[in-house]
Amino acid sequence: MANLVNEKDDQLIEKIVFINRVAKVVKGGRRFSFSAIVVVGDGAGKVGYGLGKANQVPDAIRKGVDQAKKDMKLVSITDTSIPHEIHGKFGAGRVMLKPASPGTGVIAGGAVRAVLEAAGVHDILTKCLGSHNPHNLVKATLDGLRGLRTPERIAANRDKTVEEIYRK
Repeated sequence: MANLVNEKDDQLIEKIVFINRVAKVVKGGRRFSFSAIVVVGDGAGKVGYGLGKANQVPDAIRKGVDQAKKDMKLVSITDTSIPHEIHGKFGAGRVMLKPASPGTGVIAGGAVRAVLEAAGVHDILTKCLGSHNPHNLVKATLDGLRGLRTPERIAANRDKTVEEIYRK
């Protein structure tokens, strides 16, 4: 896990989730290449991920960062947590995301923690259900975050105001 802050790109937070070395067997021996899963966020609700593959680690990370910047989307977060509980799914990886009171911190494993910290979530409870594969966990966490709805959007769907929903 590494934290990198790039100053020229509006203080984007870059987190390396996982680096994998793969080998291809050829006539002369083994050829090694690397793949890197990278998460990029602005710490204020925009987050994206990328997978970079190259023969050298720095090139794989750079490619992953470039892809993650293109994938960045806005997610709905409150001051320090998320508006409501949600489950994210991708493949066999499932993640439960639950809002927490201020001061709780980020209770999450490696891949999920990287996504949440890059998004700017400070207080949350999570649980990985199913696969613990970093690829699937990152995608499942993003699926959950991108499925969050704001109170304003919920009120608009019900043709009510936010005050009417919270008064009950």
